[in-house]
Amino acid sequence: MKKIEISDLVHMDGHEGLYIADVVYADAAHPDNVFGCALYRSGAQIYLHRRLADIVLSAAAQAKNDGLKLMVKDGLRPMEAQTAMGQSPIAKKHSEWLVEPRLISPAGAGGHPRGMAVDVTLLDPHKGVELDMGTPFDCFPEDKDAGIWPAHREYTDLPQICLDNRARLDGYMMRAGAECAEKLLALRAEWWDYRFYPEETAQYQPLSDLDLPDDMRLCLDAT
Repeated sequence: MKKIEISDLVHMDGHEGLYIADVVYADAAHPDNVFGCALYRSGAQIYLHRRLADIVLSAAAQAKNDGLKLMVKDGLRPMEAQTAMGQSPIAKKHSEWLVEPRLISPAGAGGHPRGMAVDVTLLDPHKGVELDMGTPFDCFPEDKDAGIWPAHREYTDLPQICLDNRARLDGYMMRAGAECAEKLLALRAEWWDYRFYPEETAQYQPLSDLDLPDDMRLCLDAT
């Protein structure tokens, strides 16, 4: 597999004027952190592979033109964070979330440990509130085998404004992918998740926190 170089990772806080970074997993008490524990160290930042970063910046520019702000909640998720997620109290309660079709990936699987998946939503900067998407970010079902659930892209039993907001976000991201000549996958089970297709991410080695320079590490205190 190809190695992802540090130079391939983009520090996303460098564009705060265009969008907002909300590092959910650095705070155990964050209202969007359903895992009940901090997966990242305090002060952790969001990084994306440069190809996905270009897409996010393009989508953020579209949102800005419409008077909205893109909010980025997670990107690169090193293998250590994936392990911590799978060992969190809620994951232990729902071990089925780690069974295919998975809602939580094992260490090294998927786009996040390569910086090739991003979790996003939209914010109304004038009101200072996120647009209503029908569910919070990281909304998982009690029973994933019972059928599609409210966070699923095919779930339509929601107020029209929620469906419109999801369609708007989807439009920004998918247009941005096309503009950047990239094939972008909107994950069916999670309205907030956009990533490169598995056949693309599988070509690259996943990243450990220890692969990162001290000042970029997400999960471990820099020493």
